[in-house]
Amino acid sequence: MCVVYQKKTERVQMTIEDFILPFDGKLSADNDWVKLACLMPWEMVEEIYADKFKNENPDGRPPVSARIAFGALHIKATEQFTNEKTQKNITENPYMQYFLGFKSFQTEPPFDLSMMVHFGKRFTAEDIAKINEELYRRTHPPKDDPPGDGGNKGTLVLDATCSPADVRYPTDLSLLNECRENVERLIGDIWEETTKVGHKTSYSRKKARGKYLKIAKQRKPKRNTVKKAVFEQLDYVERSLSDIDKLLTQIPENALTDRQKERINLIRQVALQQREHAENPKESIPDRIVNLRQPHVRPIMRGKAGKPVEFGQKLAISVVDGFTFIEEQRFDSFNEGVTLIESAKKYRKRHGVWPEAILADTIYRNRENRRFCKQHDIRLSGPKLGRPKAEEIEADKEQAYRDSCNRNIVESKGGIAKRRYGLDRIFAYLDCTAKTEAAMIIFAMNAALCLRTLLSLFSILGFGRIKRKLWGFS
Repeated sequence: MCVVYQKKTERVQMTIEDFILPFDGKLSADNDWVKLACLMPWEMVEEIYADKFKNENPDGRPPVSARIAFGALHIKATEQFTNEKTQKNITENPYMQYFLGFKSFQTEPPFDLSMMVHFGKRFTAEDIAKINEELYRRTHPPKDDPPGDGGNKGTLVLDATCSPADVRYPTDLSLLNECRENVERLIGDIWEETTKVGHKTSYSRKKARGKYLKIAKQRKPKRNTVKKAVFEQLDYVERSLSDIDKLLTQIPENALTDRQKERINLIRQVALQQREHAENPKESIPDRIVNLRQPHVRPIMRGKAGKPVEFGQKLAISVVDGFTFIEEQRFDSFNEGVTLIESAKKYRKRHGVWPEAILADTIYRNRENRRFCKQHDIRLSGPKLGRPKAEEIEADKEQAYRDSCNRNIVESKGGIAKRRYGLDRIFAYLDCTAKTEAAMIIFAMNAALCLRTLLSLFSILGFGRIKRKLWGFS
């Protein structure tokens, strides 16, 4: 028997009043945002946020609540949203509004789009680290009392990673060309206020750009050709700075904004660094600027296949019980090996005991760290100093293999943070907000881990009982 499908098309779109909501118009307790709302240490968030407004004018406009500010940053990190998409989704999603503490659904944006930057400034990376510690304390209660004899317990896994910034791969030629164009643009901004005698610059801007494009468009330019072009662009930058200095004597001091003055000073610093590098190419340049818009970004030598150098912030991280902590976070490159002792002290403060073992790669196994671990009876992964005994060789190989397997967790955490949560590209421009964004990504990854771990508790104990347990209610 052949069944014929009768095609039927609704020519008139139903009204939104006729659309039936699930759960009788109520939110579902099985939603992740509902569960996360009771996991978050909101009282600590409120305390940290309130400290930022101690010196503010009490008669001014009331600030956005701490829960909305922190919750918006968490939503952005969890879903890998932009600022615009974060605001849009909060406006449209009732579960996100519940997470932010709303009493009822509202269709108006809860905050102006520019406030997302201020949220990142008010919650620093150090603040996020404190909230991260509190989340761990709540979701990982001690299983039993620490041993009274000072014995060691648990494993601390250490590693370092780089969180690249959203910048173009820098070269000396492209950086100098950008500096030249910026100075020429600033000259154009103040030209009307000067006597306007002669040309704007002492060189042909069209010719300078043509020389840059001649090299930039080549697929594989020769090294000597690039070196010559760098010297030419550096000369143009220095001449343009001399030209703008002459024009600045003809206008009032307040003719330039603070941002324009800051940009000129930055370009001067780049020109000095490039001239020093040109005269002494074998010497390194401290605090080398590689991007004008994000001058805090530094080259981080990683030595990875395909990416020997990354440009962003370096993070020393540790993993305990699957929970990730940021031990050190800086834009300047540093030796992650020096963070081991401080990480072990944080572990002791957190658990009341020293770790039984610290799993780390070769760079952590310096003499100072070995001496510290031996003093506190901590086993540091890797081969011991000196020639091993014949009977110890096989046991050491077996232990090294187990340590290598257990250390994979820190590698996987770095991969998850980069591929799932966007740690491989930070879009924030300011150094403080970029650090906050990276710290918030780690926190969001930990919150997701806690949510998966406690999922069984939600089903066994129920939403109300687990909420009272996490918030410390009787």
